[in-house]
Amino acid sequence: MDHMIALIQKAHEGDEAARVQLVEENVGLVWCIVKRFYGRGVDPEDLFQIGSIGLLKAIDKFDMSFEVKFSTYAVPMISGEIKRFLRDDGMIKVSRSLKELSYKAYLAKEKLQEKWNREPTLIELSVELQVDKEDLVMAMEASGEIDSIYKPIYQSDGNEIQLLDKLEENEVQEEKILNHMLLKQLLESLQCDERQLIYLRYFANKTQSEVGEKMGISQVQVSRLEKKILKNLRERV
Repeated sequence: MDHMIALIQKAHEGDEAARVQLVEENVGLVWCIVKRFYGRGVDPEDLFQIGSIGLLKAIDKFDMSFEVKFSTYAVPMISGEIKRFLRDDGMIKVSRSLKELSYKAYLAKEKLQEKWNREPTLIELSVELQVDKEDLVMAMEASGEIDSIYKPIYQSDGNEIQLLDKLEENEVQEEKILNHMLLKQLLESLQCDERQLIYLRYFANKTQSEVGEKMGISQVQVSRLEKKILKNLRERV
């Protein structure tokens, strides 16, 4: 921990070599998070590059007063950077030309199907649109990937669940795990009586008066101590 903090301190002071060393020593952490996003249609190397940006942000923003491990702080930063990329650029963004070609192919398919009473072949579609069949396949596959995340994967009693819903649900679960890790680190940094107060108030749902009775102090003292603890925790996050 001291070694990591010393490197971060040097990096904050402008030591580029320390910054590079921090990245090198946390490569495994980035790859560990990248593995969670395999199968999203994006090259793992690209995800690693995006995750590394999150790591650099964590290095630059890490506060020395944080009483948490750097890895605990860095994990949600790296994961968040990758999620933003997948949401905004990686998973559902397709070039305008491919979108236009896909739409034209859809219209041409409908027209020829009505005309011939059968579904046109790929070659017939490419001739109709005067485009290479390779380009047509690329456009149709790209469109299909986008469409597939909105297709139902389960339906019961009128309720429909899409693949996108499951992806978002998994991301929520991951966030809960990361938040739990951070909370665990924060609680471990508290003194015994502070940790007891937080447990009674927020995990056992006790009132301030009940907490005071349990800890042998007044309700006013509980209120003051609680405010102090929460203020310190917020400053560490």
